[in-house]
Amino acid sequence: MAYDRYVAICKPLHYGTLLGSRACANMAAAAWGSGFFSSVLHFANTFLLPLCQGNALDQFFCEIPQILQLSCSQSFLREVGFTVISAALMFGCFVFIVVSYVQIFRAVLRIPSKQGWHKAFSTCLPHLAVVSLFVSTGMVAHLKPPSISSPLLDLVLSFLYSVVPPAVNPLLYSMRNQELKDALWKLAQWTLFHQE
Repeated sequence: MAYDRYVAICKPLHYGTLLGSRACANMAAAAWGSGFFSSVLHFANTFLLPLCQGNALDQFFCEIPQILQLSCSQSFLREVGFTVISAALMFGCFVFIVVSYVQIFRAVLRIPSKQGWHKAFSTCLPHLAVVSLFVSTGMVAHLKPPSISSPLLDLVLSFLYSVVPPAVNPLLYSMRNQELKDALWKLAQWTLFHQE
C-alpha cells in the first residue's frame, strides 16, 4: 500500500507501468508467501518443544512468547532466533514503508494548494498510523524481556496488535466516504434525540 501511494503521488505518470497487474500479483504473492513461510516455521518449531509447565495459556489465542514460557528445554533458543529474524524482517518492511512515506510527504509539501495537502495526508496518515501501531506493539510483545512480562501486559499487547489494526482499518479508510459520514451523523443525531 505504501508503494502504491508512493507511485501515485511521486510518479503519477508512471503509475500504469510501475503498478500493473503483474507487479501487484508479485507483491501480493511475496507478502502472502513470506507470511505463510514464517508462520509454518514458527508452527513447526513451537509444537516440537516439550512443555513441562502444563499447557494452559493466559491469552485469548496461542502466542509464541507464552508457549516459550511453558517450555522446559533449551531448544526454545531456536524459536527465539526465529522470532528475532521475523522481527528484523518486519522492521525492515516498516523502514521501507517509512522511507516511502518520507518521499511522499516531501512531494506533498511541494504542492502549492492546501487541498492537495489535505487529500494526500488524509490518505497516507491513517495507513501509517495503523502500520505503526501493529509493528510497534507486535515487536514489543515478542521482543520484550521475560522480566517485564505480566499476563495483563501480554494480553493488552496481543490485543493491540492482533485485533485493533484490522478493526480500525476499514473505519479509517471508509471515513473519506461522504455517504458513510452522512450515515454516521444521522445515527449520532438519532441516538442523541432518542436518549432524552
